[in-house]
Amino acid sequence: MKKKLSYRDKLLELAYIYNVKEIQDYTKNRKNLTTGQIELILKKNKIVIPKDFKTSFFKENFSKPISKIRSNIVEYKEEKIKDKNRFFRRIENYKYDTSRKVNHGLNNLWKGIGNAGINFLNVLPKLGSTVAKFFGNLFTDVFNSIYNQQIDQKSARNVIVGFFIVVGVTTAIIAGFNTYKNYDLIKSKFETKKPEIKVKKEIKKPEVKIKKEVKKPEVKIKKEAKKPELKVKEKNVAEVILPDLNLKTETVIQLFKDVDYDLRKVRNDKLVKPIYFTQFPRDLDNLQSVQLKKETFIKIVLPLIVAENEKILDDRRKLKILSEKKYTSDLEKQWLRQKLLEYKVKKGNLDELMFKMDMIPVSIALAQAAKESGWGTSRFALEGNAIFGQWTWDGQGIAPLKRDSNKSHKILKFPILRASVKAYKNNLNTHKSYLKFREKRKQLRDKEKNITGLALTDTLKNYAQTGSEYTKILNQIIKQNRLSDFELVRLVNSVKQVELNS
Repeated sequence: MKKKLSYRDKLLELAYIYNVKEIQDYTKNRKNLTTGQIELILKKNKIVIPKDFKTSFFKENFSKPISKIRSNIVEYKEEKIKDKNRFFRRIENYKYDTSRKVNHGLNNLWKGIGNAGINFLNVLPKLGSTVAKFFGNLFTDVFNSIYNQQIDQKSARNVIVGFFIVVGVTTAIIAGFNTYKNYDLIKSKFETKKPEIKVKKEIKKPEVKIKKEVKKPEVKIKKEAKKPELKVKEKNVAEVILPDLNLKTETVIQLFKDVDYDLRKVRNDKLVKPIYFTQFPRDLDNLQSVQLKKETFIKIVLPLIVAENEKILDDRRKLKILSEKKYTSDLEKQWLRQKLLEYKVKKGNLDELMFKMDMIPVSIALAQAAKESGWGTSRFALEGNAIFGQWTWDGQGIAPLKRDSNKSHKILKFPILRASVKAYKNNLNTHKSYLKFREKRKQLRDKEKNITGLALTDTLKNYAQTGSEYTKILNQIIKQNRLSDFELVRLVNSVKQVELNS
């Protein structure tokens, strides 16, 4: 029998095998028999119908359509859920953009009011000089008219003397009033001096008592809790490194408020404070607000990425200076040997070293960190500080739970978050899989264009097994979260110091 035949065709073939003339006559006369009629004729001729005929007929006519309907329903539900999530994301973005526009409008209004006030203050001196000139000219004209008119000398003398008498009397009255007022003020000061001294003496004792009473509970709390407290003091320092303290997300968010770390300011000023966390807070995923979770993640990772980029660019400037020198010192030669090993450059080729030694766009680094670490909530990020999901076969790592039995790779583990960022940038700058990334980056630099994430994402197909689908996801993350705003961000020179008291 032929394979993949319908149940009816199989019954017809069975009829031809057993030479059932009744069915053959019907088919010759081109009369269509139903499946049930063929079954009755075969049973009448005492021909047994195999069981597998019926099962295949049931599968084709009942089970397969039902399974298709089920899959269609599941797909429809998933699409509806996706549409719902997209709708909520749009609402969140709309809220965020609206608040940003309102704040921007208020800032512009405040600046406008300030400019109007300054302009008004600038007008006041001109207005005063105009009024003074007007009255000066008026009095000059009056006195000139008096002088030029031909009147009796006695009457003119009387008018002038009367004018000066009025001016003198009014001046004396005003001076006397001011003197009397100042005298009352001086008198009141002398009268109130004694009660001020008494109040101070009475207040001193309760102040001392309050300090003594407060000291004891502070000591008890420290001994019982034994937890680090974060205190903020305003001092200029180069950077702040927070050690492994298992900080809670609430503590981290409060710390950002204390040091005035706001992403809106970072987007506008293009400056970020060098606050370096050694690990993610373990309860980051407990935040109900998705937007707050993303902002906290970006605030933790952004300084690490910018710091590594600035270090690479400093090394690049130093390399450019050394490559133009005819003679180099022993320390400079040692530095060159170290960088050649770090960037895996053979035969001391400084041009190749310059080609590899370059920054990674901040938006790409943030997008890949978010994708690979689940916005800082994945098991690899929390247990091994692995932000970028780099594989290893011989180093210390964490085995994936859903790894195939025939595979032996692990996710590379790091002591601190910054080590993960450094390893990621070295990977993109040295591995053969990302040669197209480095070539396109060099083309942008040669044309004196900005090295941006959206211009280079299409070169990272080899980073994940999904290929071009992975690059689409990166583009989506960059655009939805406006990560391109952080491309030109650099570190500030001074920040508020964070002291950790245990």
